[in-house]
Amino acid sequence: MSRTTRPAVALTAGLAALLLAGCSGGGGSGGSGQGFAGALPEHAPSGAGPTPTPTPTPAGPYVALGDSYTAGLKIAPQVGEPSGCSRSGANYPALVARGLDLAPGDFRDVSCTGARTGDLTGPQQTEGGANPAQLDALTQATRLVTLGIGGNDAGFTQVITECAKDNLVDAVKGLVGNGQADAPCRTHYSSGGTDQLQARVDAAGQQIGKALQEIRRRSPQARVYVVGYPTLLPGDPASCRPVLGSTIAAADLGFLAEKERELNGMLKQRAEAAGAVFVDVAGPSAGHDMCAGEDARWVEPPLPARGLAPVHPNAKGQEAVAAVVLKAVKG
Repeated sequence: MSRTTRPAVALTAGLAALLLAGCSGGGGSGGSGQGFAGALPEHAPSGAGPTPTPTPTPAGPYVALGDSYTAGLKIAPQVGEPSGCSRSGANYPALVARGLDLAPGDFRDVSCTGARTGDLTGPQQTEGGANPAQLDALTQATRLVTLGIGGNDAGFTQVITECAKDNLVDAVKGLVGNGQADAPCRTHYSSGGTDQLQARVDAAGQQIGKALQEIRRRSPQARVYVVGYPTLLPGDPASCRPVLGSTIAAADLGFLAEKERELNGMLKQRAEAAGAVFVDVAGPSAGHDMCAGEDARWVEPPLPARGLAPVHPNAKGQEAVAAVVLKAVKG
């Protein structure tokens, strides 16, 4: 394979992996939550009520739900069954459990690479066997739940593959003198005057809303945290040129970043509507996207470091997300 074609093919395959497994994906948490009542000012008026008692940090049991961004695809050590879930013993749920000093019996991680919201209530088939319905891990005794899911429902795998294809076709048109569009992928998904991707995100939101209601029904005493996806692309698409080359137009990189913001916005809205806490990961991960240097990035590029998954969090990314989630949980 030539040096010219390798980045384009790698980008198509690597970015397509984004939500095949996870998108599969903030310096703290946002949104309304369950508890975390703030204390009154020190010199509150005499008519003010008593200072609310802070909600204690959950001591477990803790159940982690989600897709590959939660599971820790290809991050060592890979643990648990089925093996097809590619679940890491160093993913953010495991690190959160460790940070809360939970006993092994008080922590269950049932996240799985490739999971969609339907896999929360039904078994998910993987190459290593079936992962039982994730919500089956919940009980009346559950006191802490984290949920990181939604990208696969929004169809981002197809979106990213289509973006790479549209840009390649557009480049060929330019070579034969038919002109080139500034953002062929955006044009494709807004044809007919309808934002097709926004419609997909909205549909995913409806499913997540139902899932959050079911979590509340099964574990009414649990504090629930919806964990967003990290920033994948920088604010300045031009800074991605050394990593991604010219395989996708800068305007379409901006378009993909916009769609990710919409996905995170939907997750925040659904979390707040369900009385859960939204944990913003995009803010803290700014500057640590896949186009950052190897020492700085929390998400791997389409051509990742050896042994890691393309366009997925690396070990540093999982550690960073764990820190953000712990901050939210501990208040």
